[in-house]
Parts: sequence; C-alpha cells; structure tokens
Amino acid sequence: MKVILLQELKGKGIEGDVVEVANGFANNYLLPKKLAIVATKGNLKQLDQRRHNIAKREDDRLASAEQMKAKLEGMIVQIDARVGDEGQLFGSVTTQMISDALREQHGIEVDKKLIDLKAAVKTAGKHEATVALHRDIKSTVQLVVGDAASLAAAQEEPEAEAVVEEAVEVSEPAAE
Repeated sequence: MKVILLQELKGKGIEGDVVEVANGFANNYLLPKKLAIVATKGNLKQLDQRRHNIAKREDDRLASAEQMKAKLEGMIVQIDARVGDEGQLFGSVTTQMISDALREQHGIEVDKKLIDLKAAVKTAGKHEATVALHRDIKSTVQLVVGDAASLAAAQEEPEAEAVVEEAVEVSEPAAE
C-alpha cells in the first residue's frame, strides 16, 4: 500500500515521502496513529502544495540541531551513582539519568530516546554517550560517573594535569 508519511519514521522516510508499506503495517499502525495517510490522487495533489512548508520545517529542524550540537559537543556531564568495590556501580547508568543530568547541570532538554550508549555503563570513570539530534547530526557528550567523593576527585584531577603540562612546557625551553 502506498502512503504519504506525515512525520519522520525511522527506516521508512521523512515527512512528505511517498513510501510503499505492507497493508497490515499501514492499516494497523500508521493510519490509526496518524503517522501517514493513504496516497490517493487528492492527497498527492495536496502534498505538492505543501512541499514548500515541509522543506521550511526541515530546514528549521536542521538549524536547531546544528545549534544544539554546538552546545553539546565536548560537554562534560557528571552522573552521581553508588560505587562499590573496585569501581563497579550498583546497577548501571541509563539514558534517563543522562537526560536528567543534562537538564539539571546545563539546562538542556534532550529526550532519552535520542541518547545512545555504545555499551552499558557499569563502572565508575569517564565514558562517552552519543546524542542523535537529527538523522544526519550527532553529538558526543563526555560522562563522568561515580559517587560524590569520586566526582570531587575527578574535578581536582584535570587541574593537576594542567599543572603538570605547564611544568613540562616551562622545562622544555630550558632544555634547549
């Protein structure tokens, strides 16, 4: 059955695309949830008239995704979690925890469905998470996971590294 998508549908297409789908998928999922309409002559004619509006909305989404990527790129998010012996967490870090931490620490709203963890985060330390802002735009966020004591130690650690780097830079000219 040919349908016109009214929203972006992962794996099928974007808003305004005319796609061929199974009859059951269209009748039982897409049409009742108003994700698509049947591709009749009248609906196709209306789609041609709406193409400009659809393109403008897509450009707006792309621009806002680029802005969000600029904000998120390289951002460090601290996740407070109980840590047991040898750095193992009690449980694991979820995408909901990351979403909540982004909102609390940086004031940025990100849906948990957009966050991708490559593997389950079950140890304290530094990890990475990918945020899919648009189908073509992804951003990487640095996670620092641990309890309050280990997070405080992690915050002091970069300062110590900076002091060591400055000492190395100072000693290099003296060696020449």
